[in-house]
Parts: sequence; C-alpha cells; structure tokens
Amino acid sequence: MAGALTPTSYAILGLLALRPWTTYELAQQMDRALGRFWPRAESRIYEEPKKLVAHGLARATTEMVGKRRRTIYAITAKGRRALEQWVPTPGGGPVVEFEQLIKVFFAEHATKADLLATLAGTQAWSAEQLGASAGVPKAYLAGDGPFPERLPWIVLVGQFLTDYYLMVEHWAEWAHGVVETWPDELADATADQTALERQAAVTEARARKA
Repeated sequence: MAGALTPTSYAILGLLALRPWTTYELAQQMDRALGRFWPRAESRIYEEPKKLVAHGLARATTEMVGKRRRTIYAITAKGRRALEQWVPTPGGGPVVEFEQLIKVFFAEHATKADLLATLAGTQAWSAEQLGASAGVPKAYLAGDGPFPERLPWIVLVGQFLTDYYLMVEHWAEWAHGVVETWPDELADATADQTALERQAAVTEARARKA
C-alpha cells in the first residue's frame, strides 16, 4: 500500500510538472528552489518519487549512462490533475523553527555576553541568507534564471523570503540594542515596556479585525 501523500509529495510532483528528473536532480532542485522555505532531508526526497509512481501520479523509466543505470521520473496526466486539485486547497501556515530564539527564551541560564553573542549570530545568519539569495534576482534580471516563464510567482516567493530575512535582521539589531542597556546580571534586567505595549496594541487590533 503506498503511503499517504504529503506536502513534500506535491512539491516533488510540482517539480515533475516542469520536466522529468532523476532522484538526484530532484534532491538538487528541492534544495535550490524550495530549500529556504520547505527544507527536507535528502533521504525523504529520494523516497517520494517511488510513492508518486505507486499512486499512478508519476512514471519511472530507466536508461543507461555509460555502464550506469539511472531512473528518470516524469509526471502522468493523473499527476497533473492531482496537482491542479491540491494547489488551490487551503494550506497550513508557517511554522517557525529557530534554535537561536530558544536560546534567547532561556537566556537567564547564561550570561549577558552569551545572549549578545546569540543575537550577533542571528544578525550574521540574516546577512548570510540575504547574500546567498542575491544571485537569484540577479540571474533573472540578466535573463539567465531557470524556467523564466515562472518568474511572476518566483518573484512573489522571493519577496517573502527577502522580507523575512530583513525582519529577522531588524529584530536582532533591536534586541541587541535592548540587551546592551541591561546590567551584567540578567536577573536584574527589566522588560522593554514600550515594546510590550506595542505588542499588545498590535495583537489586540488584529484580534478585533478577525
């Protein structure tokens, strides 16, 4: 019995809708195209095409490359219909997974210097992500990006990621500035009352609109 389809299954199916791929190529594309907002272990990605074949959503063919055999997966008509049915359905919202934020949450178990170092590491992560992403829009502006016919929605996703990295960067800068004003003994620190009031005002306003 084939396993149940997951969002990762449909992500693989979406890539197969672009063109046929080997499992190695699919793993590369998952990392390159979706890895920043849907990271998955490579071992899981290698199992998904087999599941799609078992469901009749993809087909597998083998070919020889020299003395080496490789399997190529392609989407079927049933697979395209399944993708067209899945994409419009409501999806789950973002799930934040942020190790450095856990360390901030339990900051009282370390020192002020440790907390500042964690926040500096968060700033460095944001800068690294923005730097790593810079080549994508540059490539499309130069006319060299892959699948240029998909650019309208690639830009939508790219804008989200850019705004997200900037948000993390701005938060880390703000938090670093707040922590720097605290005494060396974190137990004597006081909360930023202005930030607390702003958080309350924003969440209450949104709750009234809901």
